[in-house]
Amino acid sequence: MHEAFCKSYICKTSGVLFLFLCVVSRKPDILKDLAPGAQPPFLLYGTEVKTDTNKIEEFLEESLCPPKYPRLAARNPESNTAGLDVFSKFSAYIKNSNPQMNDNLEKGLLKALKKLDDYLSSPLPDEIDENSDDDVTSSSRPFLDGQELTLADCNLLPKLHIVKVVCLKFRGFSIPRSLTSLWRYLDAAYAREEFSSTCPSDEEIHVAYSSVVKALK
Repeated sequence: MHEAFCKSYICKTSGVLFLFLCVVSRKPDILKDLAPGAQPPFLLYGTEVKTDTNKIEEFLEESLCPPKYPRLAARNPESNTAGLDVFSKFSAYIKNSNPQMNDNLEKGLLKALKKLDDYLSSPLPDEIDENSDDDVTSSSRPFLDGQELTLADCNLLPKLHIVKVVCLKFRGFSIPRSLTSLWRYLDAAYAREEFSSTCPSDEEIHVAYSSVVKALK
C-alpha cells in the first residue's frame, strides 16, 4: 500500500536532530504549515526550512562532520551521478502498456544498468597505485565510492531495490547475473543491517506499485 511508503521529515531543535516518519496522505497540519507545497523530506533549523534534498544532505554533513560522525559525502563526484538514469528508464519500462514498445524499453533499462555495472567495475583513482608496475583494470569495491556507504549509495540503493523487486513481479525481468559488479554492489548492501532493515518488504512494494505498473495490452 502507498501508506507503507512513509516519508521522512528531519528537524533540528535546541541542537538536537530529530527524524520521524509520516504517512504522506495524512500529513499533520504542523508539517503542512512549515513547508506549504513542499514535498517531503524537508529540514527545519531554527526558522529556516530546507526543502531541497541535496541542500539537506549538505547541511547534515556540515553539522555532523567528523570527528563526531563519519563523513558520508562521496569523494569522487562521478559516484553521485552513477546510475542516475536507471530509475527513469525503469519508470518508462513499467508504465508502458504497448507490447510493441516493451523490448526497446527493456533494452533501455538494461543499457542503464550496464552503465552502472561498468562504473562499479572500473577502478577509482585511489585504487590505482601510480608507483606500482601492476596495471589495475578492475575494481572489487563493494560500494559506489569505495569500501563504505556514502550519500551516493543512500540515494541509489533504495531505487535499485525497487527496480529489482518490481521488474521481477510485474515484467518477469531479472537484473542479469552477468552484471557481476552490480550484483556485488547489491549483495554488499543487503549484508548491511542499516540497509536491509530499512527496506520495505517485497509485498509492500508490490502493492504500492500495483497501481503504477501498466499491463501490456
